[in-house]
Amino acid sequence: MNSPTATYKNHRFPIEIVAHAVWLYHRFGLSLRDVEEMLLERGIIVSYETIRRWGKTHGRDYARRLPRKAPSKDDIWHLDEVVVRINGKKCWLWRAIDQDGYVLDEIVQTRRNTKAARRLLIRLLKKQGMATKRIITDKLRSYGAAKRQVMTDVEDRSHKGLKNRAENSHLPFRKQERMRQGFRTVSSLQHFVSIFSAVRNLFVPSRLNRSAAQIRNHRLNAMAKWRAVAIQIA
Repeated sequence: MNSPTATYKNHRFPIEIVAHAVWLYHRFGLSLRDVEEMLLERGIIVSYETIRRWGKTHGRDYARRLPRKAPSKDDIWHLDEVVVRINGKKCWLWRAIDQDGYVLDEIVQTRRNTKAARRLLIRLLKKQGMATKRIITDKLRSYGAAKRQVMTDVEDRSHKGLKNRAENSHLPFRKQERMRQGFRTVSSLQHFVSIFSAVRNLFVPSRLNRSAAQIRNHRLNAMAKWRAVAIQIA
């Protein structure tokens, strides 16, 4: 006798549907209503507000359980910050990526100063477990001041043209920001990017030249890993 499909407590839909909706929303440039319509086409009647709650309730847990790229002392950290307006007020999304475009960390802060840059570096050291051999930044002096406080032996290359990789990493986020028509709170922005970048890290192949077959295999493996963590019951 087959065991019943596992479901989350108080959910009337199977885990697979919940996870699939969260994946669609954070993997592609879709609105909540787009995801609602795609599920409806498959005979699944669920409101966009329910999908939003699924992402809020389960998305970060999924992201936390996804496999991460192992850190290396040979990594190069590209650091950059991008302004985001929330209810008309400026805040900054500070991002760190490595030489392959893998997002190492993101943090939303209301300031663009040495204290904010230092906080990003401290988070990176804790998360990576080791210092990098080099960081690449723009001309913002806060990075240099923060590095002298936190990582005195790390090389810092500060040049406007060297940080294109970090600047390019903002483009997928900007697309999602437009689709969502902005964010209402700092916490909602931090919650979204923590899931969005984790999913993107898993599914987007590295920058190395790959054949179409290799890219397909990468995506199939990523889908298998997503399903493996998503169907676990918290």
